[in-house]
Amino acid sequence: MATTDTYGQGIGLWSMSDAPSIPDAIALFAKGALPRLRLTFASASTRGATLVGASAPVAGMMTWLNDVGRLDVYDGSAWVAVSTGASAWKTITPASGWTQNGNSNGTFQYRLLNIAGEESLQFRGGLGRSSYPTTPAGSYTVNNSALPTAVRPQTLRTVLMPCSDVSSDRIALKMDVRTDGYLEVFGFSSATKPPWIGFNGVTVSL
Repeated sequence: MATTDTYGQGIGLWSMSDAPSIPDAIALFAKGALPRLRLTFASASTRGATLVGASAPVAGMMTWLNDVGRLDVYDGSAWVAVSTGASAWKTITPASGWTQNGNSNGTFQYRLLNIAGEESLQFRGGLGRSSYPTTPAGSYTVNNSALPTAVRPQTLRTVLMPCSDVSSDRIALKMDVRTDGYLEVFGFSSATKPPWIGFNGVTVSL
């Protein structure tokens, strides 16, 4: 009858006493070995559609997701991110009216981070603005196009961010990182027209 590997991993092995069947022997080995390998999927949704029923994930299983460049491990009840691919900074094109490198803080950029197993979105840089309407809008969307789906939060994230105290009666504004990938900054008024806003150190959970 079939036995298991000598490493104590529970991988089934066809034995000489079993009826000859190469397909069954391969299937038995694959059933035990594949859950212990690092599996690759195009995305989390593809993984979810594939690992169901008899192929449901087991504790310790690891997967790599190509779309976000992330290594996950199944802890027995949920997938937990254990790494993110190269956390390269990516430049955000400012919306009309805004310019890069506000207050010499650098180019407005974002990157995907993994902090203690939790995916996070981090920003850096600054934006400048040379003029405002006499009566500014209360809020402005500061990115020209939406952030990629992979770095959009599951729910609205609201954070504080610094701004100039020149031409402004406040030194901090509120930014909403929206689920549609747009960044909306609030707090402008006829008395709040800062020539720059900063993003260094601003991080939100995804």
